[in-house]
Amino acid sequence: MRSSLRLSILDQSPIAEGSTGEQALANTIDLARLADALGYHRYWVAEHHGGPMLAGPSPEALIGPLACATQGIRIGSGGVMLPHYSPFKVAETFSLLAGLFPGRIDLGLGRAAGTDPLTTYALQRDRSRAAPDDFLQQLAELLGYLNGSLPEDHPFARLARTLPGRPQAPEPWLLGSSSQSAIWAGDIGLPYAFADFINSAEGSSAADLYRERFFAAGHDEQLQPRVAVAVWAICAESEAEAQSLAASGRMAFTLLRRGQLIPVPPPEKALRFLEAEQSSGRPPARRRVVLGDPAAVREQLEAVAREYGAGEVIVVCITYDHGARRRSYELIAEAFELESR
Repeated sequence: MRSSLRLSILDQSPIAEGSTGEQALANTIDLARLADALGYHRYWVAEHHGGPMLAGPSPEALIGPLACATQGIRIGSGGVMLPHYSPFKVAETFSLLAGLFPGRIDLGLGRAAGTDPLTTYALQRDRSRAAPDDFLQQLAELLGYLNGSLPEDHPFARLARTLPGRPQAPEPWLLGSSSQSAIWAGDIGLPYAFADFINSAEGSSAADLYRERFFAAGHDEQLQPRVAVAVWAICAESEAEAQSLAASGRMAFTLLRRGQLIPVPPPEKALRFLEAEQSSGRPPARRRVVLGDPAAVREQLEAVAREYGAGEVIVVCITYDHGARRRSYELIAEAFELESR
């Protein structure tokens, strides 16, 4: 039976051990084409800087080629880490993309750095002092450009009329993994995407808080809260195979928390590492992973969506082998009976 749940993809462009960033980016284009054909709703690319595991530092640079390589799927950022950038420059870039690909461009926005403190410092234009924590002001300015809501006496008001893609505009989303992002999304009235693959412990309460703040803000009746949840999931022909494939990501993220950045290791190497970790008595990582055969993965993803009250699940999948990642998304699409394009 076909599900009413929307399914989308967040691609972090993983780099496998022994491979290259060039190949990872080619894999991202390939996976986007597959997602489009399979009937996924949207395809977002992430922003991460300065590490050997993920090859996607510039979603704004990837979105154009991805939109050219596909036909009907929405393409967007998951997300642009706004503290690194000028709100006007982001508005111009995504206005241009929206003009080139009408009705297909999403602008997911995040507050996190997407990297370590040193790389964050390297990204700053002014290195004489730490950048201010003014995300909310940046967000208000960016949305003011996109929806033309800057006050007439605002010094940048006229710039909103110069955006190159008008009358087209991207669809903005606020991304988050904490209650603070839920508060902002609800107060402003933006769709909200929660990163369960980062922080599943607070996710459902953040989604509830988002809806509470949304309705308390008194937005126009035509504007309704929308929640998407991003979940780490791997689907295979059997649970045993899915568990083996997931070992690569588990090893990489275990070491990441210790400040050790590595490319995605092969499952055999990762399984040996995880066995050694277990023998040493170190506590396992507390991160939700949806694993199993198609029926089990569908059941688990639907359960997560109910937990969040979400109408959309954004699937995050990292494997060593690109073919296994493709197959995982194919099996999930089949399990949910997505309508192919």
